[in-house]
Amino acid sequence: MTEHPAATAPGAFDAARSGEIVAASLAGTADPRLRELLTSLVRHTHAFVKEVGLTPEEWAAGVDFLTRTGQKCDAVRQEFVLLSDVLGVSMLVDTLAHPADGAYTESTVEGPFHLVASPPRALGDTIDEAARGGDPCLVTGRVTDGDGRPVAGARIDVWQADADGFYDVQRPGEVPERNLRGLFTADGDGRFRFRSVVPRYYPVPTDGPVGGLLAATGRHPYRAAHLHVEVSAPGVVTLTTHLFVAGSPHLDSDAVFGVKESLVREFAEVDDAERAAEHGLPNPFRHVDFPVTVRREG
Repeated sequence: MTEHPAATAPGAFDAARSGEIVAASLAGTADPRLRELLTSLVRHTHAFVKEVGLTPEEWAAGVDFLTRTGQKCDAVRQEFVLLSDVLGVSMLVDTLAHPADGAYTESTVEGPFHLVASPPRALGDTIDEAARGGDPCLVTGRVTDGDGRPVAGARIDVWQADADGFYDVQRPGEVPERNLRGLFTADGDGRFRFRSVVPRYYPVPTDGPVGGLLAATGRHPYRAAHLHVEVSAPGVVTLTTHLFVAGSPHLDSDAVFGVKESLVREFAEVDDAERAAEHGLPNPFRHVDFPVTVRREG
């Protein structure tokens, strides 16, 4: 009597077909996009495990890393966003969603520090309430659409690090809450202006799992000096971008891969006592103009 090997049941595990087997279990997912995402995730994850020959010890270390990453998150710290940033995933997702075409201001990552609502401020106000030093500067700009028409009343949300390279949430009790943050409303011609200090390059937080990952891979944690800008208005696609300081260290090696050449600007020195007095700034001061072109919905 001839014996035949037992056939593998459809749901039984088989290492050679593991990705297919698990993916098949997702066939009943009602949401087609969720089914597509999970199916691809499963197949690529199983392929990765096989490609590198992942050991039980390495698997456990990975689970521990992700657990500690979640435990490091709180109301003012998003370690998972930081992990996505330093792996370049945040920039890839953003760039695929907003491909450059030369007609509109390029976007870049929001970053892990936009967790505190910016206070509404009047045009021309300062966002530097701490006044802890640094080069005072005037930031001006105008929001227009792709046809050059002004976007009257556009909301310009800005936040930045100080002259020492720290955000307000990194210095609780030392600086005023929501320092170096501001929410401005453009005038009827789409123009905006405010006072600040020239931001400094700074390290991303390194006291958590992501910092350990950077150290283990021999990478530095620094971001090039920049000012975050988010522009929104009814009927307009919200734009999240950066204004980078020309000449800053790490423009060519930003830790989160966020630099785009079109977003780098000179913060030029202005030696004009009359103009300084007009804007409530000491003389000399630095000035940068940042025209923003946004896309109309539809």
